[in-house]
Amino acid sequence: MGKRTKSGTAQSKETENVPAPSLNRREWIHLGIVLAVAVSVYVTHSLLRFRNFDAKGYDLGIFDQAVRQYALFNAPIVPIKGVDFHLLGDHFHPILALLAPFYWVWDDPRMLGIVMALALASSAIPIYLFTRRRGSHVASLLAAIAVLAWWPFQAMVNWEFHEVTLGVPVMGWVVWAIDARRHWLAAGLSLILLTVREDMGVTLIAIALVLALRKAWAQTALLVVAGVLGYYFATEVVIPHYSPDGEFGYWQFTALGPDMSSSLLYMITNPFAALAVLFDHPLKVGLWLLHFVPLWFLPFLSPYTLMAAPLLLSRLFNDRLNLWAPVYQYDAIISVVFLMAAIDGLHRAVGWWAKRGKTRSRMMTIFTASVVGCAVVGTVFFPQVFPFHRTFSGELWTKKEKAEAFERAVDLIPDDVCVEAADNAIPHLVDRTYVSLHGVIGDTLSTWMIIDTDVEELGGWDPLTPDEALLRAERLGFEVVTEDDHGVWVLQRDAPVDPVCSSYLPGD
Repeated sequence: MGKRTKSGTAQSKETENVPAPSLNRREWIHLGIVLAVAVSVYVTHSLLRFRNFDAKGYDLGIFDQAVRQYALFNAPIVPIKGVDFHLLGDHFHPILALLAPFYWVWDDPRMLGIVMALALASSAIPIYLFTRRRGSHVASLLAAIAVLAWWPFQAMVNWEFHEVTLGVPVMGWVVWAIDARRHWLAAGLSLILLTVREDMGVTLIAIALVLALRKAWAQTALLVVAGVLGYYFATEVVIPHYSPDGEFGYWQFTALGPDMSSSLLYMITNPFAALAVLFDHPLKVGLWLLHFVPLWFLPFLSPYTLMAAPLLLSRLFNDRLNLWAPVYQYDAIISVVFLMAAIDGLHRAVGWWAKRGKTRSRMMTIFTASVVGCAVVGTVFFPQVFPFHRTFSGELWTKKEKAEAFERAVDLIPDDVCVEAADNAIPHLVDRTYVSLHGVIGDTLSTWMIIDTDVEELGGWDPLTPDEALLRAERLGFEVVTEDDHGVWVLQRDAPVDPVCSSYLPGD
């Protein structure tokens, strides 16, 4: 046994230079089985949601239209967002173009669910290897299971697809590379994040701070410069160039100030008031608790937590209530960091526990098992946060009459026409029509409509209510084709198909 150090920090430094043990064939097989099970569960949940018309235009339909156009070697024009709407004018995510080859295999929106399952499952590999440097095979396997079953991953799968999905495994490998002191590899992987989303430029600066703590000065300088330039390039050059409004439209931090400079000044001059904003709503408090209570607050003992701080804090400072809720796709990428930080934090603190007879391996196993246990309990009893409950309980396996009504409505829509549809119908039309939400593409293009009268609103950034959509349809001369089939209406008007619609997708 090595000499026991006097502090958890010293002990952590002592083991930083210890290489991860080589995995034998049996251990790789165990990890492979875990990944295969996770992919199977993710894909099953995704396919069942699609079959039941739970998948929506926001966001599955949006990303299908973008990737489909990339696969055709076209610009990512997305009618769901508007006529001639270039998706790089909304967010900066050129990494989506790399998904085009998947559509050459199967050009179906469900392919994005398969890609997402593979990406999320692969993020467990760096977590396993990271934990293996500190604990046993069992503890490491439990860590992999924990992240794959954890609520942020369930929420992301339940949201069908998002560009952040592709950044989840990258972030895991960045932490692993820093931990292994492969700083140039960490820097290179971090640069990939710039292609995932415009706000990753700020994340690169946070990664640079962690590298600075390791005295990796060249890599720190590279990521600071790349982060600043990447954020500027995305938000001041690319997005304004393609945006219909000619500007980046996602500055929504009015609690701090009207722009970045005033917000930074406010946080510096009023730090306690700015801090209070992070806890001024029950959803925000709930998000803090969901992330850190099951992890025993251990992430706060590790510098790796700094890497996730910009992504979490920017959401909590944001005005949009949706960003605070633990049911969307935003938490998966930071949950990887928090779990790895918790494992590192436990390793740093293990010196104190060791004095009481608790071994490092035993504590690591207890901790990772507890996170798995929380995931199991959450999936069984808390479906609002752990949506896989619907799959494991059998709820998603029964096709409801509403889904069958939507299916009948979609079957009535011809190919290569312009359609305005309810959010839930859109993913079933993107592969053969020019489809958008109600009121988004103007009054002249659409010749077909699908309206769901059982919902409060029909989806989108500025959604119409069903009553508003029906009145608009009447004003535009639409006539009823099928009426109130379990709340689903299909309408048509006698007008020629616009070339914008008929030429959007190639013919058979």
